[in-house]
Amino acid sequence: MNYLTKILDSGFDRKSFCCGKTLLDQYIHEQVGQDIRRKLAVCFILAGNDKSIKAYYTLSNGSIPLERLPEDIRKKYPKSYTSLPVTLLGRFAVDQKYQGQGMGKLLLIDALKRSCEASLKSVGSMAVIVDVLDSDAEKFYQKFGFIRLPDSAKMFVTMKTIGQLFD
Repeated sequence: MNYLTKILDSGFDRKSFCCGKTLLDQYIHEQVGQDIRRKLAVCFILAGNDKSIKAYYTLSNGSIPLERLPEDIRKKYPKSYTSLPVTLLGRFAVDQKYQGQGMGKLLLIDALKRSCEASLKSVGSMAVIVDVLDSDAEKFYQKFGFIRLPDSAKMFVTMKTIGQLFD
């Protein structure tokens, strides 16, 4: 399967990345290397020809307590499962120079494709989950079928729904 992104390595210029969100800028500048070395996340980037980073996202394994899911989804799983495996789309950002050009949509499709393929071939995962940073992020994810978890700042979309996008 072809992807738009590649895995971040030390040859890329992380310091010049600026999406305008301090938390996401600081992460790529200061923390991502540590998370990669500790195997806490894998960082995928959309790179420029000059080793710049146009956009990035991270993926990690996670789990969600069964009772946190909406009832219509929860009832599809055995009650013996107290938590279910998910893929965490932990960080997601587009450099300001490239915002408003549809790059976020392409990046999200890339992340969902990777997550779906992994759930089919490598590691079980019933959904992709995101922590919503602000109302702009919430609106963005809603356009792609993400649903807010009750009483939470998290949103998710099931692998079944993602799979239908790529059939």
